Amino acid sequence: MTNLFLTQSGGPLGPIASLLGWILNVIYEFLSMFGIENAALCIILFTFLVKSSMFPLTIKQQKFTKISSKMNPELMKIQEKYKGKRDEVSMRKQQLETQAVYQKYGANPTSGCLPMLITLPILFALYQVIYRIPAYIGDIRSLYEQIALGLQSIPNFGAVFADSFNATGLSADSSVNTIIDVLAKFNTGNWADLANQFPTLSDLITTNSDKIIHINSLIGGLNIADTPVSKMWPGLIVPILAVVTQWYSTKQMTAANGMDKNAPGAASMKAMNNFMPLFSGFICLTLPIGIGIYWVAGAVFQILQQFAINKHFEKVNIDELVEKSVEKAKKKKKHVDYEKSLEELAKKQTKSIGDKAGAYTTTTKNSIKNKANSNVSNNNNNTKEDTVSTKSNTNYKAGSIAEKANLLKGMNSSGKGDK
Repeated sequence: MTNLFLTQSGGPLGPIASLLGWILNVIYEFLSMFGIENAALCIILFTFLVKSSMFPLTIKQQKFTKISSKMNPELMKIQEKYKGKRDEVSMRKQQLETQAVYQKYGANPTSGCLPMLITLPILFALYQVIYRIPAYIGDIRSLYEQIALGLQSIPNFGAVFADSFNATGLSADSSVNTIIDVLAKFNTGNWADLANQFPTLSDLITTNSDKIIHINSLIGGLNIADTPVSKMWPGLIVPILAVVTQWYSTKQMTAANGMDKNAPGAASMKAMNNFMPLFSGFICLTLPIGIGIYWVAGAVFQILQQFAINKHFEKVNIDELVEKSVEKAKKKKKHVDYEKSLEELAKKQTKSIGDKAGAYTTTTKNSIKNKANSNVSNNNNNTKEDTVSTKSNTNYKAGSIAEKANLLKGMNSSGKGDK
């Protein structure tokens, strides 16, 4: 057995668990007024009550699912249109076109996830409360507390728990809450063993444990603290019911939603729908029957709830639902013209291409002009050199006055001979 050192659930779920625990305690005290002291019945009523409080979120999620069934074909066309395109412009266009479809139907991409994000913490806290009933129901806790106080009076009771019940870390200095955490995991057979291990507390243990067993009892001799494997029959009925009810509930929701098998995420959703019933059966097989009662009660309530929702939406026109959704979305936020955004994006893209083409044309023209100027300059230089060369290569008669004049001119042009 595992020793838990917190009687009530702590951490982020602590406040939610405390509120749910208070509700469970109110239900138990209300039934006690009529002489009904049964934890299993409290769990069933408690599950129905909590799930009923989340009914508005369920309706909201169902509305989104109905609208999604109509807009999914358009979303799939957009995905097919931009399949394999990973450039920035294409991805931006795909995003704008997708947002335009959601706005057209007044839907929000996060609408389907929001109810789940809200309900998950509640469900986890609900599980903690059911798993630790003595921590939240005062009358049940008092029965465990009397046994815990009696054990504290025996100095070596911790060693007996370690040897006989595999619960380590207990001693006379252990708090009452710590001892209750261990006792809360006891099944029917453990109480008889505990009375035998402590003869001086036998009457105290037997009196209070009989009341605890009565409170935790189910039909057929089952006990919510027992596991199905500890009493195979009729214990296996609980995990079997969990699998069947979860499977039918999932099938009912899938048929109502009418999801296209080619829709995005359809394959993964189908795999999850097949896995969850089996997972719930495994959970109910390995944990106390009280957790299994919670799973079965939740699935049964889900079936009844889905039946009522399906009947409601059979009378609702999907076009009217979309129209109301669009009007509601317009009131919440400013309407965005995504078609205009797409036009602006196309203009920017065209302008960008035009600027690049213009820059290329200008560069090409300048390159041709510079090349032409360079050729002209080279031709001029060559002409001058040819002229000088021609002049310098002119032959004069030796000793003539023309020859001497030419020599003097050459000396002057080179800067030599001037005085």
